Amino acid sequence: MDSVIDRAFAAALYGDGDDGLDTGASLLAAAPETDADLRRRGEEYLHRAWRHGWQPADVLRLVRRDLDDPHVRLAADLIRAQTARYAHLPPRWPAQLADLDANTGPGGDHRDRFTRATVHLQLYRLLLRLPPIEPAGPLPGDTVPGPVHGEPRTLTRIRALLAKAEATGYPEEAEALTAKAQELMARHSLDDALLAARTHAKDVPTACRIGVDAPYETAKAILLDAVAAANHCRAVWNEAYGFSTVVGFDADLESVELLHTSLLVQGTAAMTRAEAGQRAAGRKRTKTFRQAFLMAYAHRIGGRLAEAGEHAVREAATEAAEASR
Repeated sequence: MDSVIDRAFAAALYGDGDDGLDTGASLLAAAPETDADLRRRGEEYLHRAWRHGWQPADVLRLVRRDLDDPHVRLAADLIRAQTARYAHLPPRWPAQLADLDANTGPGGDHRDRFTRATVHLQLYRLLLRLPPIEPAGPLPGDTVPGPVHGEPRTLTRIRALLAKAEATGYPEEAEALTAKAQELMARHSLDDALLAARTHAKDVPTACRIGVDAPYETAKAILLDAVAAANHCRAVWNEAYGFSTVVGFDADLESVELLHTSLLVQGTAAMTRAEAGQRAAGRKRTKTFRQAFLMAYAHRIGGRLAEAGEHAVREAATEAAEASR
């Protein structure tokens, strides 16, 4: 005989209407003994999502986009509990979990049982319908190399340059500082490649996923593509699920993530200043203006980054030629 959980899930998870949700929530609300099993089923759905290529940040992004704050808090709570079961986590997962803790907070829930059950079922319906996607890195539980403590001095300098670029109120200075950071990134990538060649290290390309959130996601995806191309990576945008998969070597992926995050801050600040100019001229702010501005910004900064990377390569080639004389 089917359990209460099975009957509730059969009613709620395999249809699109609210009637099945109400039926399933009513069954669960009347059966407090199902609470532990209900939570366990949620963790099982997350385990299934990881096996299908999803990561914590991917799941939370979709929940935040398609559902409401109670679902986000529940998803975060389940992710914390489920990932704590693994002895090893993939390299980028700890940072995703730290962001989860910073952006959702504790998930205390004091609503009535019917409402709580409805939130669980709505979240589980979303998780159940996640399709398999291409994995971006190892699965949780797999043994992976431990993290390298500290970071190269070059990356510390890059972070400092980008922080200055974000802080300045002058667009030309911001772009110059960002271009200098890109030059350092290109040199850092070349140094890593030379070291790998000398030591015969078996470095192979890997992948990471970077969220591309609304609004103006087309412009943001184009900006990410430009940053990836400038750093010897390739970005593939999945518009339906709100992320781009970036493929490249680890050092280059780190540069892409760092630079893209900074440029989103810089681009938004530049757009705000441009809007102030629009208002001063008596013109209204519009969504079309913002989209067009960010598209133009993405194309312009992409060209600047490409030039900076090429300049760094030419300098390195010149230095190598002089050293060999």
